[in-house]
Amino acid sequence: MDTHLADVWFQLTDLQVATGSGATITTTDGVEYLDLTAGIGVVNTGHCHPAVVEAVRNQAGRFLHAQVNCYRHDRLEALGARLAEVTPAGIERFFFANSGAEATEAAVKLAKQATGKPNVIVFQGSFHGRSHLTMAMTTSKAVYRAGHAPLPSGVLVAPFPYTFVTGEDEAASVARCLREFDLLLTTQTAPSEVAAVVLEPVLGEGGYVPAPRAFVEGLAQRCREHGLLFVADEVQTGFGRTGRMFAIEHTDVTPDILVMAKGIASGFPMSAIGASAELMARWPVGSHGGTYGGNPMGCAAALATIDVLTAPGFLDEVRARGTQFLEGLERLRASHDAIAENRGVGLMLATEIVDANGAPAPTRTAAILSHLLREERVVVMSCGPFGATVRWIPPLVVTDGQVEHALAAFDRALDATSAAGGVA
Repeated sequence: MDTHLADVWFQLTDLQVATGSGATITTTDGVEYLDLTAGIGVVNTGHCHPAVVEAVRNQAGRFLHAQVNCYRHDRLEALGARLAEVTPAGIERFFFANSGAEATEAAVKLAKQATGKPNVIVFQGSFHGRSHLTMAMTTSKAVYRAGHAPLPSGVLVAPFPYTFVTGEDEAASVARCLREFDLLLTTQTAPSEVAAVVLEPVLGEGGYVPAPRAFVEGLAQRCREHGLLFVADEVQTGFGRTGRMFAIEHTDVTPDILVMAKGIASGFPMSAIGASAELMARWPVGSHGGTYGGNPMGCAAALATIDVLTAPGFLDEVRARGTQFLEGLERLRASHDAIAENRGVGLMLATEIVDANGAPAPTRTAAILSHLLREERVVVMSCGPFGATVRWIPPLVVTDGQVEHALAAFDRALDATSAAGGVA
């Protein structure tokens, strides 16, 4: 078919969608699918949540674009105040942008301005975006960086405790990674050169690997000791995905800068960074900005999204569905040797698929995803360095019946693809 679209986008499916509701999508030919991608963690409130739709509809008749350098609109301050209520204590001032990569770059710019230092430290397996700087910060897959060198300097990579890959127990892995972090500060860059440490509390594209609490708290302690800013990249983990409003809340750590996007506005291009008033004040006026940041349509969608996510019992239900899903995956692991590990928190879950020798099985994984799509009408993605990690990221409004349907479909997909490599 002739197209005027660039070929650069990777396509998970060839589905042409017409409508979406909750955790389901319907194609132009009227076929319904269970969506366990949530637009890669964006539609946490589900497709076309009525409250979000109504907020957007009302705002569309009032103002589509009120550029923040020219004038202010009445949704801008309201969203800042609402975010101050739901983010960790001490996060009180906000800058708005359009995407996760933009917000991550904004966080790095703020950290460099505030500290006067040039370097940042990220972690093996991280994904922070596709812009030039955030590509340099991304180590989840080589394909994201290939062909774009030279990338910006001043980015150093520390190890992340991905125990499935290293074969260590968690305590040993955390201890080793913290030792190597200390070694990095001794051998590759001095603390006096490091503006910030940027961490995903759960690796996203890198494999849906939760950072152990001891690791996060150990890093935060080192940041305090050395005067480094701690940046939590919650682009994919934020807004209820892990059963808390933000994944960092599973620890006792309060980040200096919080990066937000994806689930913030139920599908509108919207992102933000938050920090203390004192830290934000170190950013010279006019040193950063953007044409569309704080767009009134996005702000209206974000305000409605936050209201949905903070309604009484909503996050309790997310945690219940996450427990149901993970327990169901563990039952399947008992009967399918191809499942080496299930992990995750809330509704951010992963399943490692291996062959008969225990090695990652990307071919089998691709066959499983294809079977789920074509035979079961369930849309699922993979992630991880080997392409052998099934990631489960449904809209947070997924029902218990839909979870059971997904588990049964996965069971059948494992049986149907046993000849693709590995054992059933």
